[in-house]
Amino acid sequence: MVDITYKKNTLRIATAQAIVKVGSQDTITAIKNNQVPKGDVFAMSKAAGLLGVKKTPELLPDCHPLPIEYTGIAYEIEGLEIKVLVTIKTIYKTGVEVEAMHGASIVALNMYDMLKPIDKNVVIEHIKLVKKQGGKSSYPLHLNEEVKAHVIVCSDSISAGKKEDASGKAIVKKLKQHQVHIKEYKIIPDEADLIREEVENAKSENCNLLIFTGGTGLSHRDVTPEALRPLLERPVPGIEEAIRSYGQDRMPYAMLSRSVAGMIGEMLVLALPGSTKGAAESMDAIFPAALHIFKIVRGAQH
Repeated sequence: MVDITYKKNTLRIATAQAIVKVGSQDTITAIKNNQVPKGDVFAMSKAAGLLGVKKTPELLPDCHPLPIEYTGIAYEIEGLEIKVLVTIKTIYKTGVEVEAMHGASIVALNMYDMLKPIDKNVVIEHIKLVKKQGGKSSYPLHLNEEVKAHVIVCSDSISAGKKEDASGKAIVKKLKQHQVHIKEYKIIPDEADLIREEVENAKSENCNLLIFTGGTGLSHRDVTPEALRPLLERPVPGIEEAIRSYGQDRMPYAMLSRSVAGMIGEMLVLALPGSTKGAAESMDAIFPAALHIFKIVRGAQH
């Protein structure tokens, strides 16, 4: 199956339909009056549909097992057509479109099986997805102006040439995927004065996004949070919470990271972990959603 471990849980909703077309009005009347020999067509087909939804990952090899938190099955009769509508909801990392379509097809197939003794002209048509919600496609980001970023690596060993930087490069790569322009990429030692200088430099160059990586741990040289927090005009604790929550789902030590997020003027300042994995996962946790800040800021200007 496709790897979805990097994705975030969101509310996912999908509605699918199937059309069951019968051969005569007598069949519709028999359904409505519960006169079909095999029993209550709508009730039994609903039960079959619920089972079909639950069995989807067992029958389709690339479908992930996921927590189905709601399944609604409805019928609409118009002439000789019965529209089956199946709506499914979950809060998970991947969508429920296939589950909804599978459920709709099983409902329709069960109706066919129950009706074939009294109607030889039943046809199943138009099994399709009607609508879906959730995931990144439901939250498109359209920024009217370019976002300019500075990426600063805080590390004594890397600045001294003893190690190669990987976390800063991982951040740059992620930003480029979201069409963020990298104005500066720099490596500095873990020094509070140098960190504050980078803030002033970013401000003077009208930078929109300033990201530090490193110095967020608990050693005596980890001073990035102490250097940045007094400068923040508006902390954004939700970003910090999202980073730690995402990390904690993946390893138990994420709670020890002291990531920072806040605004200085119209510039978003982030301090992310210095490990390559920690930096990459932090970026996965908050991007591209964090870029919505600039839409809010720019919207407030007009």
